[in-house]
Amino acid sequence: MGAAMFYHLTQRPLEDTLRQLLEKSLAAGWRVAVRGTDPARLDALDRALWLGPQDSFLPHGLAGGDQDAGQPVLLTTQTVAPNSPECLMVVHSADVAEADVAAMARVCILFDGHDEAALAHARAQWKTLTKAGVKAQYWSEESGRWEKKAES
Repeated sequence: MGAAMFYHLTQRPLEDTLRQLLEKSLAAGWRVAVRGTDPARLDALDRALWLGPQDSFLPHGLAGGDQDAGQPVLLTTQTVAPNSPECLMVVHSADVAEADVAAMARVCILFDGHDEAALAHARAQWKTLTKAGVKAQYWSEESGRWEKKAES
């Protein structure tokens, strides 16, 4: 069983933090699914990831293409990703179940600290997952750098 890592975004935009976590995940040899809730928002995220720094390349794709199964990083709204990921990144308040964490090496839940609905959703996910016995960590960048604030 993996672990759920909660990332409370307050300083940097989602795209920057997601890119950093994706690069680390790929370096670990993991395939990654990025689960969102809205195809239009995932499309915008896809475009933002393509426009990253010129000195880096982040191989990824948006679900719905012929090459989905071969993508190292696949952005999707589906609960089952065809690229057989070892890591799941959750954005835009997508749902995560205990079974998702059990099936992955790691699940990262990124949420906007300036959005009350996103905060409430993340808190509910924390309670549900930890009550089910999932190992979880809560990380905050409130101080300007990432700090672990809680662990269960």
